[in-house]
Amino acid sequence: MGRWRDGRGRLTVHGDGGAVAVVPLEVATSYRARTRGLLGRDAVDGALLLSPASGIHTFRMRIPIDVAYLGGDLTVLAVRTMRPGRLGLPRPRARHVLEAAAGAMAGWGVEPGVRVTVEVDEAGGAAAG
Repeated sequence: MGRWRDGRGRLTVHGDGGAVAVVPLEVATSYRARTRGLLGRDAVDGALLLSPASGIHTFRMRIPIDVAYLGGDLTVLAVRTMRPGRLGLPRPRARHVLEAAAGAMAGWGVEPGVRVTVEVDEAGGAAAG
């Protein structure tokens, strides 16, 4: 798996028969981008990947979000929906956190055990997954 940089790309959710969903993705790897995350936004276009990360909070957020904790191999470990003003406990095996609008991940097929891949646009870094 390559190292990512802040940027945009695509998240592909894989199911038994291949790709289930391809979603616009924003990647946040720098301290500044990870700290900002979804703060101050009223909506999410696709998903936001925080890397490295093992936990998040929703303090000062305006909207509820879905949160998927991903292992180092980009397998989903757990999915939670969090309302604003909450603290999510860190997941010990999590290496990345994926965030999206509440309810979106179920529609994409993101659930524990599912594997995702990340493709970052050339200006944003290396492809991985």
